[in-house]
Amino acid sequence: MKARKFVPVLAAAMLAGAGACASVPQAATAQTATDSRALMPYADMADLATNAQMVAVVKVRKAVELDADRTGPVRQGWTRAYVEADTQSLLSGNAPIGAKVKYLADIPLDAKGRMAKIKKRTMVLFARPVPGKPGEVQLVAPDAQVPIEIVGDARLRTLLGEIVADAGAPVVTGVRDALHTPGNLAGEGETQIFLATEDGAPASIAVIRSPNHPVRWGLSTGELIDHGARPPERDTLTWYRLACALPAQLPASAQIATDPSLRSEAARDYAVVIEQLGPCGRKRVF
Repeated sequence: MKARKFVPVLAAAMLAGAGACASVPQAATAQTATDSRALMPYADMADLATNAQMVAVVKVRKAVELDADRTGPVRQGWTRAYVEADTQSLLSGNAPIGAKVKYLADIPLDAKGRMAKIKKRTMVLFARPVPGKPGEVQLVAPDAQVPIEIVGDARLRTLLGEIVADAGAPVVTGVRDALHTPGNLAGEGETQIFLATEDGAPASIAVIRSPNHPVRWGLSTGELIDHGARPPERDTLTWYRLACALPAQLPASAQIATDPSLRSEAARDYAVVIEQLGPCGRKRVF
């Protein structure tokens, strides 16, 4: 068939990129082509967006299911398809993209075990360009073709704006050090939590306790602690980079103090941060 002649090139590119991605669990129903009742979790959208070199809105013209023996491993409940689509807009990315694009995507099966219908649907592609081929793109994950109504146009554009502006926290990878310093009054003190970041950029959290006042905390992204900083709003890039990266408990190895009481206070203050951030909410893994 005409569609099949593109398969070897696209499959090689797709599978090379997908190899670094873990399998997406069957429970990730927020992204299925048949469920448009709820937005996908913010963390899932941010996972895709922060790994994409381009984000485009397309309208699917054709989707051809590929034979299993030609596609490589595909997770249970899904099938791999060759897709052709018309480009409607490029939301982010500097690489050229054709008016028509083709790519491989994994598509969920319906209740009858058939590939869900996506023809004429408007999709958001989280992708990377194929060098020298503006008419082809490679999805950052096999399921990185998502119905626009599940992504949410406005919140996606807001997130992409934050990414482009390099706003908020750097990419956090864990906790480096933590130290509690008691104050002069009973119930007064401050815990400074220094974060490990992907590029070594400074980032720290200060948790401040004062008598007769609620605990307050905030993130500083410079060398100096900003005691006026406040917690990030939920479903923002900064919130995502904290809520989805920080461990549930303060690692014992991060504790600087040897005094058990100071270590206990630091752990208690860290727990306040985790509680107020709330769960990451990620439902897919890649």
